[in-house]
Amino acid sequence: MTIEQVDPISDSQAGAVEPDVPQQVLEMVTAGGPVVAVLAAMSVVALAIILVKLWQFAMSRVGDRTTARRALALHRAGRSIEAIDAAARSCNPVAQVVACAVRGTLYRDLPAAMVREEVARLATDRIEDLRSYFRPLEVIASVAPLLGLFGTVLGMIEAFRQLEQAGSQVDPSILSGGIWEALLTTAVGLAVAIPVVGILAWLERIVDRLTHEMENVVTQVFTRDLTIEPVLTEHAVEPRHDVARLRPAALVADR
Repeated sequence: MTIEQVDPISDSQAGAVEPDVPQQVLEMVTAGGPVVAVLAAMSVVALAIILVKLWQFAMSRVGDRTTARRALALHRAGRSIEAIDAAARSCNPVAQVVACAVRGTLYRDLPAAMVREEVARLATDRIEDLRSYFRPLEVIASVAPLLGLFGTVLGMIEAFRQLEQAGSQVDPSILSGGIWEALLTTAVGLAVAIPVVGILAWLERIVDRLTHEMENVVTQVFTRDLTIEPVLTEHAVEPRHDVARLRPAALVADR
């Protein structure tokens, strides 16, 4: 009884079975022409910007809402110095703006309008810093589908031109191959634009929520909490007036 030996798959056969992804990508870029190359470069730029923004948001701790609210509670409790120390140590933009607002209330010689103006300037600067590089992402998301469609149109023109040159000896493979290469640019353009649009909308939503939180917390630094019942002192309670005293003086004199 003999045991049949099965030859192991050679490296060349394994390479033939498993597709070579880099080789396929290179073939797609070559088939798509310069339009696909431009779209590939745009995708690299978009990916770099997205990674930078994610790193910036992580370092700024944009999701931290506890520090600013705790500083606000300390300020309203009369512990403004502790509030400034707690907020200034944080990298969160809301906490930094709250620290500036609380610090401004301690300057008795500064008008309230000047303090509010400086706080608004700092808040605008922080928000603008978070919104940096959003415009290039918007441009890539808008231009990529149009560029892909432009490549498709050029590819269709080239396919029909080759079909015309073939004359009476029409080969369907010429037309089908040209259409395949032409539609490739549209597919690549959509593949670049769709993720960029989704991630950009998500990043903008994060900035919008942080802007609302900043406006909400900073405004409370300069106002009072009206949800708490006021403590009325003995002098604050007005005595009960009779009807004659509530009437205008001129009407009382006529009588």
